[in-house]
Amino acid sequence: MTYTQPPHRTSEPQEHSPPQARTSAESAGPASAGVSLGRMVGLDVARALAVFGMYIVHIGPPLSATDGVGSWVRYLADGHSSVLFATLAGFSLMLIAGRREPKTGLAGRQAKARIAIRAAVLLVLGTALAMEYGGVIILAFYGVYFLLALPLVRLRAGTLALIAAGLALVTPQMAFVLKALLSESVQQSVNAYDPLKALSDVGVLDLLLTGFYPALTWMPFVVAGMTLARLDLPAPAVQWRLAALGAALTVAAYGTSLLLAGKDALASMAEGGKPSAGPKPASFGSGSFEAQGAASDLLTAGPHSGTTFDIIGSVGIAILVIVSTTVLMDRLPLLRRLAKPIIAVGAMSLTAYVGHFVVQSVVDMPTGESSQVSWLPVLTFILGAIVFAALWSRFFRRGPLESLLSASTKLAKYVR
Repeated sequence: MTYTQPPHRTSEPQEHSPPQARTSAESAGPASAGVSLGRMVGLDVARALAVFGMYIVHIGPPLSATDGVGSWVRYLADGHSSVLFATLAGFSLMLIAGRREPKTGLAGRQAKARIAIRAAVLLVLGTALAMEYGGVIILAFYGVYFLLALPLVRLRAGTLALIAAGLALVTPQMAFVLKALLSESVQQSVNAYDPLKALSDVGVLDLLLTGFYPALTWMPFVVAGMTLARLDLPAPAVQWRLAALGAALTVAAYGTSLLLAGKDALASMAEGGKPSAGPKPASFGSGSFEAQGAASDLLTAGPHSGTTFDIIGSVGIAILVIVSTTVLMDRLPLLRRLAKPIIAVGAMSLTAYVGHFVVQSVVDMPTGESSQVSWLPVLTFILGAIVFAALWSRFFRRGPLESLLSASTKLAKYVR
């Protein structure tokens, strides 16, 4: 979607409790959780920012109708919010599978079962929503990411980092070649036997290669998030190194792209920007992209371009956001208290994400590119999500959809 991480905490389907519950759990003893309150809360703030970014992309004015600070906000939300969601999804997978140390034996098998169940639920839910709202829904893609990540959940940080880097370097070029070889007749033949395509217009090919968030070029984000989860994020030294890494990746990727592809290298793909590794979106409701771009487009780095430079730069930005929210929530107790309503949004990000599509339908708001020039609708949605999440978290441990997702994974206890 233009754009977000199931969990237990996953980027959207989180199985964590609201801020108050986490606070008490952490205060029971630092060693019991092995993670600082600031880090956990920081992830929720990052999730909330990803949700708000998706609101901006789906409800806010198009980039062409903004200027000044508004243009920067709109540009950063485009693509980067969904990337942040996917990165946090990878982090959340490791919270299920064992964050610093992978679970083994029975616990490990049950953890994998929980991840697989979540993947199935997200695939079903995403397909159902895509039937109504089109291929911009990211949840079915999430389900595929989770399944593909299952073989990696026991790997160490160094190995995961190498895999993420390798995928970033190789998969955009692989996607370009596969799209070039995938003729219209071949696509039609595959889609003709694809029940997902018949149901929602987002089929297997879309999920893996040609959709808005194809697994082939989006798995680097998920694996990067898994890598972060294996690190000791609360440690100041690790935070400094990650901040330096995030900044270096961002500057190197976007700077190199500008040098190689010129001043339009970072143009957004969402509004008539020249497509790169893949084509630009056909419409808000379509599940896939249009015609193949030129090979030179692989040098660009615009949001949703799916190039190596786009992936590396977007990972850099995601790392900076995660580290920043972690540090701020950990070291500024007053800010953490003031941010409780936003933290509550992140704690029920699946509900907040799905909810904004449902509300759009109820109030009959137009979707996709439109003549919208006002920021008022998106600001109203953001405020509404904050108020709803704050009120709900006062009475319930999890968000509505998070509770349903958590209940579905109880089947994992029967795995032996």
